[in-house]
Amino acid sequence: MAAEITRVFDLLKHNLEKPKQAFINGKINGKWVNYSTADFCASVDNLSRGLINAGIGKGGRVAVMSHNRPEWNIADFAANQIGAYQIPLYPTLAEHDIQFILKDAEIAIIFVADEDLYKKIKPCVDEVNPAIKIYSFNTIENVDCWTILTENGKQSKDINLDDHRAKVTPEDILTIIYTSGTTGTPKGVMLTHHNLVANFINSAVVMPEGVNKGLSFLPLSHIFERMIIYLYLFNRMEIYYAESMETIVADIQHVKPNAFSTVPRLLEKVYDKIMEKGKALTGIKKGIFFWSLALAEKFTTDAGAWYNLKLGIARKLVFKKWQEALGGEIVVIVSGGAALNPRLARIFWAAGMPVFEGYGLTETSPVITVNHFGGTMFGTVGEVIKGVEVKIATDGEVLTRGHQVMKGYYNRPDLTKEAVDADGWFHTGDIGELIDGRFLKITDRKKEMFKTAGGKYVAPQMLENKYKESIFIEQIMVLGENRKFPSALIVPNFETLKTWAGRKGISFTSNEEIIKDAQVQAKYNEVIEAANVDFGKWEQVKRFALLPKEWSIDDGELTPKLSLKRKIITEKNNDIIEKIYKDAENYKAPN
Repeated sequence: MAAEITRVFDLLKHNLEKPKQAFINGKINGKWVNYSTADFCASVDNLSRGLINAGIGKGGRVAVMSHNRPEWNIADFAANQIGAYQIPLYPTLAEHDIQFILKDAEIAIIFVADEDLYKKIKPCVDEVNPAIKIYSFNTIENVDCWTILTENGKQSKDINLDDHRAKVTPEDILTIIYTSGTTGTPKGVMLTHHNLVANFINSAVVMPEGVNKGLSFLPLSHIFERMIIYLYLFNRMEIYYAESMETIVADIQHVKPNAFSTVPRLLEKVYDKIMEKGKALTGIKKGIFFWSLALAEKFTTDAGAWYNLKLGIARKLVFKKWQEALGGEIVVIVSGGAALNPRLARIFWAAGMPVFEGYGLTETSPVITVNHFGGTMFGTVGEVIKGVEVKIATDGEVLTRGHQVMKGYYNRPDLTKEAVDADGWFHTGDIGELIDGRFLKITDRKKEMFKTAGGKYVAPQMLENKYKESIFIEQIMVLGENRKFPSALIVPNFETLKTWAGRKGISFTSNEEIIKDAQVQAKYNEVIEAANVDFGKWEQVKRFALLPKEWSIDDGELTPKLSLKRKIITEKNNDIIEKIYKDAENYKAPN
């Protein structure tokens, strides 16, 4: 069957062969909206005809700015099966970025989810090109609803969509995704139908038999979640969209998924909540909890019979409750977007919920490598998928080529030439190594590594991942370019910190007050020093500052996939950083 899927929209015919009543499902304003396979495909076809009537054809530009919901997919397939380019717009984009993309991509039609997003994009459209048509998924007064197009399409049965599908080739552009990045102007990554089809077929190794139901909550605007959705459709799974991150617990309980994809930060938050509950236990229950946790930290995929016997007991007494908290039917969790702490991966595996870490970039559609059953090594991002090559350059940079590499940056042949060399190798910008010639390990971003005043190189991500093992740390950024030593900005896990402070009799009225307390400062010093033992003296964090507020996408400090925007965080906290180093002027750097 896979051989028949050469363009992304071939997934629809693939699923119509085994239709479902609950095919694509979303929770909108507290209610579940369900599309059967037949209804979904009919809606796609009607919207395609409506788009054609609106003047959109092959090479047309259709943007979608919406949170995850079935209509996002309908708009996606409706555009790509007539050869139009779908351009996703992150709901959190800044106004200047929206304006740049509208202009650069020459967008003709935009679908928005609701009134809030309409109000956000309308001024941008008025500024760039008032002729751009906006349609909303929700009903909004005085705004055209997307059903205008679908109803129009329903009345246009004379439009033969097969003629339009036949003109779309695997090498045609499917989408232009503008990378938010951590600095600079957005770059439009051109990905073809073949890029995505080859990627989801060869990444399907991550989904074992028995995975029939997937929950989605990461943004579809990002290529990681979008490819995962295509992979789910390739496996003919039911797809459910959580309403929001605030409702995720209730939505997981309702759906009881077999699989979901996530970023490590969300797994860390789940783990932190579990740890808080474990610490609140008393007596033998507390003893069993921490015995199970210690056992989990030693998990390996080839453990002996004695270990597995003890693990079976731990799963019955402790980990079964963890499983139930995530719906009770998890078979696999896929992690991407950032480095996953190996200790966390072992613990979730031991708890009976395997987490497979993968690696890739928007420019690589996105998967380059992934762990899977029969091919897992903790601390790595897995094996290279079929049809993809990886090699390590002399400076340690990871290079890759194959079916997954983008067509190029839209309107930027200069940047394309910089990223993809004459031999077709894409330069990832990540530093890594191949373990046993088989498993890829990423150690840092090439651009994020910095050199101290003493000439020593420091890889901040590696340090940050270690420090974040502490339940007292919510977020951390290590810095120190051209400084005597590395330092860090730390956002505490305030829930954990306040519980601890309560036990210590520390009084406080705000986050600003608690982080100034001498005992709190001493506690964080203890946490940092405990983690420092794993690193060389030149790379250890010697000073830090605690911050009262969590970094967020809305405040511009995180990318949509929750990566740190280091330049912006540095600029916002420049006075604090300067004070760190001024207070330590007499500090002598280590040899």
